[in-house]
Amino acid sequence: MTGHRERQVVAGQDVLPVELTPDAIGLLRFGAVTRNAHRIHYDAEFARSEGLAGAVVMAQLHGCLFHRAAAEFAGAGGQVREVGWRNRAPGHAGDRLVVTGTVESVDAISGAVTLDLVERCGAGGAGDVVCCRGRAVVVLR
Repeated sequence: MTGHRERQVVAGQDVLPVELTPDAIGLLRFGAVTRNAHRIHYDAEFARSEGLAGAVVMAQLHGCLFHRAAAEFAGAGGQVREVGWRNRAPGHAGDRLVVTGTVESVDAISGAVTLDLVERCGAGGAGDVVCCRGRAVVVLR
């Protein structure tokens, strides 16, 4: 194909950042569509009564951000084959959540690209606290 150029991907290559700053209303709405109605996710006073610093981001939202980072890396026509993560610290309403990462490996035979991902969160921006670590496997077009 004229003008077609295969995208070169190598281990160590950066994954572009994906950012979100959820607020209490956004957390309430996300909880509604995922059927997670626990008050710690949208009611800051209730969350504080439970010993938390405020309304906390639900695990599924962290996973959505990891998937978004993988999908954006895969690009149009690419596929996200798997996503996995572990929560390490809570993110709160108003925190800036930033997922970044690097290419961990590229399988030349299958075309699978494994991404090492990390999400940082904090009121001051990326880098305050590691909220989650994970991996994703994508196949490029």
